[in-house]
Amino acid sequence: MTNMFDMSGWLETPLMKAMGDLDTSKTQALTRNLAQAGLEAQALMADMAAYQKAAPSPSQRPDPFGAFEVQAKIARAIAEHPQRATQAMTVYMTGWMNLFQSMAMKSELPRDRRFSDPEWTTNPMLDFMRRAWMLNADWLQSLIDVAGDQLSEAERTKARFFTSQMIDALSPSNLPASNPAALRAMVETGGESLVQGLRNAREDLKRGNGRFSIAHSDESAFELGENVATSKGQVVFRNKLIEVIHYNPTRKKLRERPMLIFPPWINKFYILDLQPENSMIQWLLSKRVNTFLVSWRSADDETRHYTWDDYIEHGIMAALSAVTRESGSEDVNAIGYCIGGTLLTSALAHMAQVGDKRVHSATYFASQSDFTEAGELKLFTDDAALEQSEDVIGAHHGMMPGEMMGETFNWLRPADLVWRYVVDNYMLGKQPKPFDLLYWNADQTNIPGPTHKTYLRDLYNENALAEGKFKVFGQPVSMGDIDVPVFVQASRSDHICPWQSIYRGAQNFGGDVRFTMAGSGHIAGVINHPDANKYQHWVNSDLPGEADRWFKGAQEIEGSWWPSWWDWLKPLSGKKIAAKAPKNHKLGKAPGQYGKMRLADIAAGKKPKGPYSDGTKPT
Repeated sequence: MTNMFDMSGWLETPLMKAMGDLDTSKTQALTRNLAQAGLEAQALMADMAAYQKAAPSPSQRPDPFGAFEVQAKIARAIAEHPQRATQAMTVYMTGWMNLFQSMAMKSELPRDRRFSDPEWTTNPMLDFMRRAWMLNADWLQSLIDVAGDQLSEAERTKARFFTSQMIDALSPSNLPASNPAALRAMVETGGESLVQGLRNAREDLKRGNGRFSIAHSDESAFELGENVATSKGQVVFRNKLIEVIHYNPTRKKLRERPMLIFPPWINKFYILDLQPENSMIQWLLSKRVNTFLVSWRSADDETRHYTWDDYIEHGIMAALSAVTRESGSEDVNAIGYCIGGTLLTSALAHMAQVGDKRVHSATYFASQSDFTEAGELKLFTDDAALEQSEDVIGAHHGMMPGEMMGETFNWLRPADLVWRYVVDNYMLGKQPKPFDLLYWNADQTNIPGPTHKTYLRDLYNENALAEGKFKVFGQPVSMGDIDVPVFVQASRSDHICPWQSIYRGAQNFGGDVRFTMAGSGHIAGVINHPDANKYQHWVNSDLPGEADRWFKGAQEIEGSWWPSWWDWLKPLSGKKIAAKAPKNHKLGKAPGQYGKMRLADIAAGKKPKGPYSDGTKPT
């Protein structure tokens, strides 16, 4: 057994070990670059101060999401009950005794990518720091349970979320002085990694216009239509809100009923067409599906006032009219992905009321309609958070800025999408590598303020759609009126749209419903080409009242869920007919104009060239 009290190991700090073989030339380079790093750090601070001075006034709300308030409530609950305080301290002291015992026994720790460097195990000081951090993390989370019935369920969720945020931020892997890889890089590069890391930080600050917009990918490596979103087609309709893309057939015959896809407008459509080998668009075409897709416009001064009803009228309804006209079909099979599916559900409920039969079936990817169990995003939709959103939208000319939406989703998984890149980009001085998925993830969109507020207030906060209180064009609508065949997909590890929440909504439709759960999360669970032979999915033709009962009765099938979906969709797609190429309306080729509009373009005042299908142009 290794003697944990052997001080020779404890005294060898990561910095001392890294500097052990430092020669004269590297010592000189290190001295020179440390001085340069000091200058870069001063420049970074000056940049931050300049942006702060020029930026719009931030919200004056000291605790906009109630994080400090709920933590204070936990402290009061423990302080007012001595037995709870005693229980908490007993657990803490026991944890410390177990920590030293586990170090002496060299007990194996759970795998964690942040601590993959061997020195986190072999260096006693780093091993102790890691174990101590884990102990404190577990203890802080346990205090939420110790507080007992003094917290509501919503407060427990909020406390766990913000406690996790603090824990992830305080990981010893995030500290330059204790990250062995960062210290080695500093010595091996003669301090160049420090200089480059600070320069990366300055670039990110510049790109974020005063906010650290951490680069996840080399964005210069991609261009829509060239090496992402490469499926061929024509824009067959354009208005101020959408472009409808009709993709070129790849088979001589197609199914007579077309498919119309409504992606989310929080990101862009091309997650469905990243690369040919994982493209859902290409896969649908290979199945002889006549495929149309909506590309949403990122909000600007021409569309910032658009409401949820506008998205139905100028999005759903306009696209349906365009596709039935282009295809000659009386109806379509429709797909709604994430918020695009929520919009589709509200539109279908209205269409059922007025007898509009243009949708033959509906498929939903990772889309919620009942928000009772909507997960961590509900933290940003209580009354205090809604007031904060109002402030943000007001400060940004009536729009929810895409940069802030991107940050929100990144902070839902900070270890993977924030701190990992702080270490790589800033502490190690690395340049981000090209990665198409992360390029797409960073290609955010602005959202019209009225539309975003409806989503947060009426849907998330009040759950109006599931309860039959949501209004479309002034009239309440009911999901129970939707009697077309429905296929609902969820992903088991989805942290944005929890599968139990999606399952709950699936029970509110009025017709036949098929529910399927895929392995993985919000993106990888949906975009899983069968040829990849990845993950698994679960099927169960029954739809019992509880999600857990459905899962217990489900059959697990290896691989992608797409073939199971096609078994359901194929009979609804009609007979084979001769394929026809998309019509050229002189609106341009796929991927269109709206998908290419970046946030920086919009901030600079650029507009799409147009024209719109009615002959007018953007103003």
